[in-house]
Formats: sequence, C-alpha cells, structure tokens
Amino acid sequence: MAEKDVLIEVKDLKKYFKVGKNAWLKAVDGVDFKIYKGETLGLVGESGCGKTTCGKTVMGLYDATGGQVIFEGTDIHSLNRKEKKEFTKRAQIIFQDPYSSLNPRMTVGDIIGEGIDIHNLYKGEERAEKINELLEMVGLNKEHASRFPHEFSGGQRQRIGIARALAVEPDFIVCDEPISALDVSIQAQVVNLLIELQEKKGLTYLFIAHDLSMVKHISDRVGVMYLGNMVEFAASDELYEHPIHPYTKALMSAIPIPDPDVEHEKKRIPIEGEIPSPINPKPGCRFAARCRYAKDICRQDTPKLVEVRTGHYAACHRAGELNDI
Repeated sequence: MAEKDVLIEVKDLKKYFKVGKNAWLKAVDGVDFKIYKGETLGLVGESGCGKTTCGKTVMGLYDATGGQVIFEGTDIHSLNRKEKKEFTKRAQIIFQDPYSSLNPRMTVGDIIGEGIDIHNLYKGEERAEKINELLEMVGLNKEHASRFPHEFSGGQRQRIGIARALAVEPDFIVCDEPISALDVSIQAQVVNLLIELQEKKGLTYLFIAHDLSMVKHISDRVGVMYLGNMVEFAASDELYEHPIHPYTKALMSAIPIPDPDVEHEKKRIPIEGEIPSPINPKPGCRFAARCRYAKDICRQDTPKLVEVRTGHYAACHRAGELNDI
C-alpha cells in the first residue's frame, strides 16, 4: 500500500508501570508498526505479553512512557483536551469483557447513546432512530433499547459493546480480545459481524487476541508480541505459512487442526522454561532463556526487527538461518 494510506503509525512505543522504588514493569518496550486505512492488523501473543496495554496506549487510554502514536500526522499523546475529544470520536474500543464493560445501571439505549450525547451528534427522535438503527445493525432489536445489560447473554452484550463503539461513526476501532470471553459457538458470529461492518463502513481495526486461528481469519497483517517486544510481523498468510521467530513457530505448532489424522501426525514445538519477569528485564532477547536456538549473542544484545523476507520482519539474531528451517 502507498504511504498516503497509513492511518496510524506507532513509533518506538513504550509503556512502563512503576512497581517499586527502582523497579519498572516494561509492559510495552519499543514497539513499531503501521496500520493502513481499511485493514485489520492482528496483534497476538500469550497472556501478559503486553498486547492489550499496547492497544490501550494506541487509543490514548494510557499515557505513553515514550515513543509516538501518530494518527493522520498528529501524535495523539500531544493533543489538548479539545483535540483529544475529537480523536475519541474517530477512534473507539471494544473491550474484552462484555460483562464489566457495560454500566449495569444504564439501559442499552443510554449506553449506546452516551457517545452520541457527548459529541452532540443527534437529538430527540433522530437520536432514538440512530440507536435503533445501530441495534439492528449488530443483530439486535429496537425493543432491546429499554432493557438493562443483565438481561442479555455474553454474545448479545458484546454486540451492544460493538454498537456503542459504532455510535460516533469512528474510522478506527481497537478490538481488545472481543471474543475471548464468549462461547466458541458465538465467537465466529461476532467476528463475522466485525468483518461485515468493516466492509460496509470502511473501518480500520487493531484486532488483539490470543486465538491464532481467528486472528488469521480476520487479519490482513499480524504482529507477534513477547514480553513487551514485537518479535515478528508479516502479512497474515505469509506469517502462518512461513513463521521465522522460534516463538512464532511454537505458537503456530499449537494451532489445532480439525482433521484428527493430520492433528495426530502434527509435530508440536514445546516451549520450556519459565517466562522471564518483565520488571527491569536484562539485556538481550527476552525469549532467549526459553529458546532452543539461543546463542551467547542472544543473551547479550537485544535483536532489532529486521526484514528477512519481503514484507516479513523478525527480531531474531538467527532469523536468516531459521528462515530456511
């Protein structure tokens, strides 16, 4: 894609949390990527890798410790109050937990209409019509507007969360593990709804998840995170067919295959050892202690994300060798 199509550019993004006198938890530690208009960028990794913190920092819900999040040429972490309000109209988030993310004391209509009211988009009958339109758009009925969140299932609540995000007609949505708290039978419905809405409205997504098969289904490009670092980044098909980083290879080997015979023959790559602490991490590759390919340089110097194949980046000192394995 051309450079002019970039919607968001993340440069050397850092988010640290102080956890002691001289101790910092480095949840996101120097992450770089671009998100193009109309695409879905998947962000994957095991729990605790920093992907949700990254998404919330991109949204401005967390202040960045360092680096930039540039939205159409402007760093969102340098915006004043008025500019930040305008940014929140163009960028929204769908939260992971459909139970705690909805105010139990508000009706569904008021939950969806809150953003409409804050940005003064519609009043009176127009407001009610817009809320009804949004409910129908996500597969609910206009009669649901007068009900409360506890009257809905998890899947229905997530649909309400999606309608709330769409209410201000944003260009960009962070989907923070929107299906992880749902039954498997409902997950595909929600993902297909997101894809349908993207096609209708030209939306751009940052889709955060740990379900690798679902990320492949929805994403154009995928970034793999490990302990605050981006370790691999490529187009979705390229990443799944030719993983390079040892961590990515292990993750891909764990994806279940619906054919019992193929699944039985498949060779899994186990990851041994304990996850290192993200508090004041030592120099070197953070995966080195668990990597079967690690050499001395891996424990001493932190590898940079470099292009190993066309459009395929990996942060590994042995990426050139592993590309052929």
